Amino acid sequence: MFDVRVRLGAVLEISAAERLMPSDGPVTLWVTGVRLVAHRPPHDEWIWVEGLRLGRTGRRGQQARILIRASKLLPKDAPR
Repeated sequence: MFDVRVRLGAVLEISAAERLMPSDGPVTLWVTGVRLVAHRPPHDEWIWVEGLRLGRTGRRGQQARILIRASKLLPKDAPR
């Protein structure tokens, strides 16, 4: 059971370490969708976050779907 929290429209700063296959480094993403990964190893939990990439000035870029660690979206008071 997951207890992840992110609001649609939130802006996430996603480091390369929090991503699976971070070929282009850290990303700032304006969130438009979140979904669980159906076929995941039991101790390696990942979540798809969808949205628009944001540039340094806040300009909207390309649509992206990024696989990030579920722990990135845990509530602040949740045990890790």
